Amino acid sequence: MYVGDREGFYNRNGGRFKSSQRLINADIKYNCKNTSVWTIVLDGMMDPGYLDAWLGAQMEEDLFERFKEFLGVNPALLGTLTSITLIIVCWTIKDSLRIKDIREKHVFITGCDSGFGNLLAQRLHKRGFTVIAACLTEKGSQELKACTSPSLRTVLLNVTNPKSIDNAVQYVAEETSNKGLYGLVNNAGRATPIGPTDWLDMEDFHRVLDVNLIGLIEVTLKFLPLLKKARGRVVNVASVMGRLAFGGGGYCLSKSGVESFSDSLRRDMQYFGVKVSIIEPGFFKTGVTSLDIIEKDLNRLWSRLPPDVKGSYGEKYFENYLKVQRLSMNTFCDTDISKVTNCMEHALTARYPRTRYGAGWDAKFFWLPLSYAPAAVADVMLKIILPRPLAGKRVLSKNQVDV
Repeated sequence: MYVGDREGFYNRNGGRFKSSQRLINADIKYNCKNTSVWTIVLDGMMDPGYLDAWLGAQMEEDLFERFKEFLGVNPALLGTLTSITLIIVCWTIKDSLRIKDIREKHVFITGCDSGFGNLLAQRLHKRGFTVIAACLTEKGSQELKACTSPSLRTVLLNVTNPKSIDNAVQYVAEETSNKGLYGLVNNAGRATPIGPTDWLDMEDFHRVLDVNLIGLIEVTLKFLPLLKKARGRVVNVASVMGRLAFGGGGYCLSKSGVESFSDSLRRDMQYFGVKVSIIEPGFFKTGVTSLDIIEKDLNRLWSRLPPDVKGSYGEKYFENYLKVQRLSMNTFCDTDISKVTNCMEHALTARYPRTRYGAGWDAKFFWLPLSYAPAAVADVMLKIILPRPLAGKRVLSKNQVDV
């Protein structure tokens, strides 16, 4: 108890304290009058330390009474705080529950040449899952085998080729026997071509959509009988750009399609015990987001543009667009891809997997919250990030003059 506080307390309540002390002394004398203890007690009462402790207790009791009064006046607040606390505790406990008998379960992963799929295959293999990793190239398959044990199976798969998908399904059916397939992770994807919409043609859209969306759908449909047999899991890799589209091309379009397809699939398959989760990564450094590949493709798109389209954007726009790509890839891209594979693992091993997983700090605290903002707010934020075409500046200047 601070000296200033004690003196103020004495000044405000001095008379009440003297009266209280007389009553306490009388009470103690009455109860102890037939024993020799009363003299010791009274001596203690005369000790300044006793009164100091008593005053401190009185102040603490006063604060406690005020707090009780506050809660009593705000029962709704108390109920709300209690409910929120219980919800958080229950959700945390539920989210931490895990399945058992991992070694009896087969998981098929697409896009395992590098990046998320490669790391996930290695981690699930170490945990005891029977992993069947699908790679696009023989080189990717051999490199994955070299860093794991022979018990990890690999298969070549091109998700845009129906025959290749059929071969993979047949292989998995033979490997799983009558158990069915526990997990399907649709991870295969590509990012390019990506750029302003009028830089692209239909072939550019097809190149991305055929891998990221059509291929994913076909793989899922052909594996569904095995998944239903095992009452398994489907984990589809989308993106924050599936929730907030910026930058033209098939990438945002395909990832938005993955979101919708996954939602429909989850609602259809819930009656068969098949659970569906969506992974929504932010920006991560992988083979898909290689700066060299992106810059090479942007140069290809720019070089083939008609003169009138080039003139409407201007050389300065193209230079600034490349700078934005370099900045995002070199500065904002997260190198820790385990943030994504951790989400995938949880979706496969949790007793109650989540519907959606935002992976990466940029996804959780910028892109996904921005996707819930009004369109006008999101548009302004993206205008700040992306460069403005030369023709767009002229139109803006003209409008300002007209106004």
